Amino acid sequence: MVTFTDLAGPETGYNDVVTLPYQLRQKSRLSTKTDQGVEIGVILPRGQSMRAGCILIGTDDFKVLIKAASEQVSVLRCEDMLAFAKACYHLGNRHVALQIEQGPFGGGEFRYLQDHVLDHLVEGLGMMVTHEQLSFEPENGAYHSHHAHE
Repeated sequence: MVTFTDLAGPETGYNDVVTLPYQLRQKSRLSTKTDQGVEIGVILPRGQSMRAGCILIGTDDFKVLIKAASEQVSVLRCEDMLAFAKACYHLGNRHVALQIEQGPFGGGEFRYLQDHVLDHLVEGLGMMVTHEQLSFEPENGAYHSHHAHE
C-alpha cells in the first residue's frame, strides 16, 4: 500500500488517478484503490480535504491525480440573475455545499448533491431543477481553505 501525506498543485505530474465522490474527498484519512487498482492510504493533516485536480504525494514520490466522480446532483440553470442570487442565498443560508458556475448562455448555474427537500425549496422559488449525473466540486469556504495549493 502506498501512503499519501501531502498535496501538490495540478502542475505536478502524476503516475495514476483516483476518482472519488465529494463525500470521500472531504476525508483526511482514507483507504481506497486508484483507478488502476493500486491500494493507497491517505493520511493528510486533519481538516485538509482533497480537491479535484490536486495531486496526492506518496512514498517513493508516487503521485496520484484526484478526480471528482460523477454523482447524482440537482442542477439549476437560470438566466434571471436576481432569481439565481435568491436561490443561492436560501441554499447558502442552510449551509448547503454549492458548485456555482456561469451558465452555458451567460446566466448562472449551480449544483448540489441531490436532495428532494432542497429541490422542493428551489422549485418553491419558481425555478426548475433537473437531476443529472455530473462531477461535484463545491465552492470552498470563504473564511479558510481546507486544501493545499488552490
